[in-house]
Amino acid sequence: MPAPAPRRVASPPTDRPLVVFDGDCRFCTLWADRWAEAWGDRIATASSQSVRARFPEIPPEDFDEALQLIEIDGTVTSGADAVFRARSIGMGRQGLALWAFNHIPGVAPLSRAGYRFVASNRPLFSAATRLGWGQNVARPRFAFGFEIFLRLLAVCYGISFLSFWVQLNGLIGPRGILPAGEFLTAVADHFGGARWYDFPTLCWIFGSGAFLHVLCGAGVVLAVGAYFNVARGFSLAALWLAWLSLATPGQMFLGYQWDTLLLESGLMALAVVPWRKMRKPEPPRAGRWLVWWLLIRLMILSGAVKLASGDVTWRNLTALDYHYWTQPLPTWLGWWANQAPAGFQRACCLLMFVIELGCPLLLLGPRRLRHLGVAGLIILQVAIALTGNYTIFNLLTIALALTFLDNAWWSRWFGMAPAARRRLPVQGFLPRMVSRLVLVAVVLFTTAQALPTIFPAKMPPNWTQSLFAHVGVFRSLNNYGLFMVMTTARPEIIVEGSDDGSTWKAYEFTAKPGDLARRPPFVAPHQPRLDWQLWFAALRYPEREPWVGRFLERLLEGEPAVLGLLRRNPFPDRPPRYIRAVLYEYQMTTLAEREQTGNWWRRSPVDYYIPATSLRQ
Repeated sequence: MPAPAPRRVASPPTDRPLVVFDGDCRFCTLWADRWAEAWGDRIATASSQSVRARFPEIPPEDFDEALQLIEIDGTVTSGADAVFRARSIGMGRQGLALWAFNHIPGVAPLSRAGYRFVASNRPLFSAATRLGWGQNVARPRFAFGFEIFLRLLAVCYGISFLSFWVQLNGLIGPRGILPAGEFLTAVADHFGGARWYDFPTLCWIFGSGAFLHVLCGAGVVLAVGAYFNVARGFSLAALWLAWLSLATPGQMFLGYQWDTLLLESGLMALAVVPWRKMRKPEPPRAGRWLVWWLLIRLMILSGAVKLASGDVTWRNLTALDYHYWTQPLPTWLGWWANQAPAGFQRACCLLMFVIELGCPLLLLGPRRLRHLGVAGLIILQVAIALTGNYTIFNLLTIALALTFLDNAWWSRWFGMAPAARRRLPVQGFLPRMVSRLVLVAVVLFTTAQALPTIFPAKMPPNWTQSLFAHVGVFRSLNNYGLFMVMTTARPEIIVEGSDDGSTWKAYEFTAKPGDLARRPPFVAPHQPRLDWQLWFAALRYPEREPWVGRFLERLLEGEPAVLGLLRRNPFPDRPPRYIRAVLYEYQMTTLAEREQTGNWWRRSPVDYYIPATSLRQ
């Protein structure tokens, strides 16, 4: 379709170019209002009914059929040409769209044909606009959603530091299960100078004794500062460094996906936090997309890896028949969820795939679809949190999802943030070019990193694997995907002590199953990390989990720091002479079994995980 013949007017606007639209068309009015809100300092808008007499050179039917752009030199463009030109003027630069329109063959005629199609079917597209955007098509602002995200991120940091702090001595203290000092000494002996990069931690400078407690205490203080916006940029950067410095000596106890998600969220947050105090600052677009890309990638990978693994329980939608009772630390609501009929479980499994794979795509759509995607993701996270203890994972994921809710949504439902009606400068953040380059690098790197997970048969080149390993030491650009393969049995390690080798008493843990009559508790957002590690250990051979033997040794020694990790010590006066780890198969009881026995679990013995032993052996 050729370009419309050029036209000029005798009385052009004097201060700004003027966009003229059909004021009788609701579709045209909505989008003209969006332009006025976004670019009102560079472009004026007016209905054709109000200015038609001012520009007699333009035929009345042209006003009715297409948008008109009248520039200050009197030049008039219409239709698609006017849209691309007005957009360029409003942004203050040519932009890729106008360049493609002017220079790439086929783009201009296709754009003009598309414009004519839309203009000829305005009632249809008006209905589509109301469906996708509602009555608010103004350029969205996200300052309040990101403020909520930054505050919840600070809460997650504070919870994580505090939760680990109360377990630190028993897990990695000098008399803990895996002393950090021993680990760092072994790393230094083996890696030499390479340890500074391969195992990043401030402990190389300040040691691994009292400094670990300093890291935890500083983390709590910095989290409070970040929450109340006290030097927030510095606080978040320091929180990231402190958690990374703790993660290295924390060894396997700090190697969970939410630990790395916390680091990655904290690093991406540095692109949306203003580095000087401002009132309701609007985060830059590239910074927003760094945070959004993290959530989109997290959710899509969570669904994709389940299908890519080939696990039959995910493929035939029976995974939830096992999930509630085989997950590491179920809650009592998880017990009730496990009682649901098989058909309901399959429907829920299918819905989970729809949410994990579909809702991230809705986040890329217009306003109402974006909000629907947020609702789906939040519902899924709440359901997971109600049925299982996953520490900060659900809260942090919800915090990421809330960044997709614009100011107008918060204003409508909570009256917290008025919808912006003018173009706001982006100041006080990282330089725009820096944010854009980081965004491109992160998207390319994480996409390449995720491909082998989704397509296991296609292994990446060796040089990319080396790159992944070098970047991976900072635990801040990660692959995700919980429960890639569903466990279909629940082996459980029960630790028992005895004074005579005949009568055995069981130790009771904070949250993992033990006593059959004990109701599965809620402990999140606190994470009993010993309980979690014992869940993993039960799925493997003892030879692959030598730390369990060290744990039993500490119990025989009556080490207070390690005993402090337990809910009940059956030997309060002195440690037992013998200790053993027995492997049982656990399953949740049915409604009938619970009514008859009062138990939440049933179990059957399997074997000794570690036979009876003592310090004298």
